[in-house]
Amino acid sequence: MPDLRMKEAIAFMMDFAERTGLTSDHPRQRYLWTDAFAVCNLLGLARMTREQRYTELALRLVEQVHHTLGRQRQDDPRTGWLSGLGENEGESHPTRGGLRIGKQLAERGPNEPYDNQLEWERDGQYFHYLTKWMHALDQVTRATGRPEFNLWARELAEVTYAAFTYLPPNTGGARRMYWKMSIDLTRPLVPSMGQHDALDGYITCLQLHSTAASLPESVGGPGLEDEIAGFAAMLEGGEWATADPLGIGGLLVDAFRVQQLMQHGELLSDDRLLINLLTASVVGLEYFARSGELHRPADQRLAFREFGLAIGLHAAGLMQEALHSNPDRPFGSPEVRAQLQALIEYVPIGDEIESFWRDPGHRSARTWSEHRDINEVMLATRLAPDGFLLHPDWLPCQRVTS
Repeated sequence: MPDLRMKEAIAFMMDFAERTGLTSDHPRQRYLWTDAFAVCNLLGLARMTREQRYTELALRLVEQVHHTLGRQRQDDPRTGWLSGLGENEGESHPTRGGLRIGKQLAERGPNEPYDNQLEWERDGQYFHYLTKWMHALDQVTRATGRPEFNLWARELAEVTYAAFTYLPPNTGGARRMYWKMSIDLTRPLVPSMGQHDALDGYITCLQLHSTAASLPESVGGPGLEDEIAGFAAMLEGGEWATADPLGIGGLLVDAFRVQQLMQHGELLSDDRLLINLLTASVVGLEYFARSGELHRPADQRLAFREFGLAIGLHAAGLMQEALHSNPDRPFGSPEVRAQLQALIEYVPIGDEIESFWRDPGHRSARTWSEHRDINEVMLATRLAPDGFLLHPDWLPCQRVTS
């Protein structure tokens, strides 16, 4: 019998599925970030309830995303797959051209002036959305045993690394990254580099490589060795601490993924990366806890950014549990233990965020309704996080049965 938290998560996900055209005749409203979390949520619900219908919904959502965001916009004179592949080959490799964000407005044209505010509403491709989709596809393979989803994730990693990273001219330094690219991946729309993009790329490629190692050799596809090495070089000297709750949550989730990969002996030989992630998370949490942001009224808060932190704090609790269960593992050094202990005192912040937004009165705020889809899906992730987090029971990939 599902508990109250799971029932709420199921209700949020079913409302989202009906509202956005996944289980209804309503117009399809696909948005890459939200849909990545939604796929993971549905996989987690399938595992917890043992009901195959949630896995089937996850697979249907993946198909809709690829056929919507993997193809040109309806208001674009261009047609077909973003990759330019023919219909049949594009169907077999739907991520080779990347995936659109899903914004309402068309992307900025080559000769249009840059407008900082308007750019947030324009379509294109975001690397940090693409890594979330890679993770979602990989979770499908881990949950179902079907290798093509991991293959599509690796093909997406390969094409986006080639498009988003570049070597600055006449510097002799490490590669850099663009934050936002055009739909066809031929020109940067925002040339600055995201603070955590290379980090997310590195850890995600490690994860995809780990899953691929458990698949039949006949699957083929990119090995991602060059991408892993390239992202690793970009991490040298990186400053990851942030006061943004969504960014802190992302660091904590990345730390959890690193710990799980270390637990299973995947490519990481020491705990330096894990220590750096935990240290940056503690710094950010210390600032956030003093900021007073959680004392603001609902109409001055963005729920989905807070849910990112709440999900990450749940992951911190899982890291502590894993450490207690595996004290002799390579992630059990004194430095890791000290940082995890510092993190645990902030775990109640996640409970506070969850409790605040589970209150229907707070969900009547304009800031909730304006971002309803992403808010409800990420609240569902907080309530039932097993599908999104790299659950140890899914290593190596195991098949979900009804």
